[in-house]
Amino acid sequence: MSISIKDKKEELLCEGIGYDCSISQTKFPDIVMIQTTDFFFPLVDDPYFQGKIACANVLSDLYSFGIEDCDNMLMLLACSTDMTPEQRQWSSKLMIQGFNDQAICAGSRVSGGQTVKNPWPIVGGVATSILKTNEFIKPVNAKPGDVLVLTKPLGTQVCVNFHQWLSKPERWEKINSITTVEECEEVFNYATLSMARLNRVGARLMKKYDAHAATDVTGFGILGHSTNLAQNQLLPLRFEIHTLPIIKHMKKLEDHLNHPFNLLKGTSAETSGGLLICMSRENAESFCKEIYEIEKQPAWIIGDVIDQSSSDYQDRTKNTSIILENPKIIEVEPNTNF
Repeated sequence: MSISIKDKKEELLCEGIGYDCSISQTKFPDIVMIQTTDFFFPLVDDPYFQGKIACANVLSDLYSFGIEDCDNMLMLLACSTDMTPEQRQWSSKLMIQGFNDQAICAGSRVSGGQTVKNPWPIVGGVATSILKTNEFIKPVNAKPGDVLVLTKPLGTQVCVNFHQWLSKPERWEKINSITTVEECEEVFNYATLSMARLNRVGARLMKKYDAHAATDVTGFGILGHSTNLAQNQLLPLRFEIHTLPIIKHMKKLEDHLNHPFNLLKGTSAETSGGLLICMSRENAESFCKEIYEIEKQPAWIIGDVIDQSSSDYQDRTKNTSIILENPKIIEVEPNTNF
C-alpha cells in the first residue's frame, strides 16, 4: 500500500514536535525541507563576533540532524534604538558582516531576512536544507548500551557573566579573592571562540560513525536538552550523565558564589554549545579521536544510555535524563586552536 505525500506531510508534522528542526514534506516524493530559526541579544562586546556566534547557533540545529550543508540562510536583525545613530550603524554593520562571514565559512549564504528597531540589539536567522529522507539522522534511535558524546565544554553563561563583572565593581569584589583580570580575559576569549565555532565537523562525523540521535546544547542547559532528547527516543531509555566537561575556573566561581547558575545541576544556559550525540561506545571513541585530529578541540564521552524496558517505566513518554551524584568534573583548559 502506497503512502501519499499528504499522509507523509501529516506524519512528519506530528513526528517533529520537540525536535531541534522542523521537517516538512515537499511536493516532491522523498524530498523534505529541514528548517530552524533562532535569535538572541548580545553576549559579547564585539559585534562582529556576536554575528558569528548567532550564525553558528542557528546552524547547530541542522548539524544535530547530521546535516553538514545548509542550502540557504535568512538573517533576523534588530537595531538598537537606545544607541546613537553612529553606534547603531557601526554595530549593526559589524553584526551583519560577522553573520555573513560565518555563513560563507559554513558553505552557505544569506539571501535575505528582516530588520527592525528594538531597544536591545538582536541578531539571529533561519537555516534551511532540502534533502532526501535518507540523508539526515532523525533524533529518535538511541539504543541501550550507547554512550553520550559532547563536543564543546559547558560554562558559557558563567563565563559571560564573569567577564561582565569586570565593569561592575560591586560584583567583582565578590570574586577578586579567587581570580584575576588576566584569568577572566583568557577564559572569556576562549568561550567566545568556542561559541563561534561551527559544529559542522561534528555533523559530518555523526554520519561516518553511525550516530543514532543528537541535539545541540543551548538555552536549557545540558540537562534540559538531554532530557528532551531522551523523551524523543522510540525505545524506553534513560540517559545517565557521569561527566561534566566545564571551562576552566567556572566551577570555582560557581562554588564560591553558592551555585547561582546551577552549572553542576545541568540547567545553566549555554549559547552555541556543542552537539550531544548518542552512538556506540566503540564509534564514540573513534569520533572523539577524529574530531580532535581535525579541529584540535576535544570531545568527551559524558554518559550512558540505559535500558528501561524491564523497569516500571516502559512507557517511553517517561524517558528522562539525570546527572549522577558527584559527577566527574573535567576542567577544560582554554586554547586558541580555532
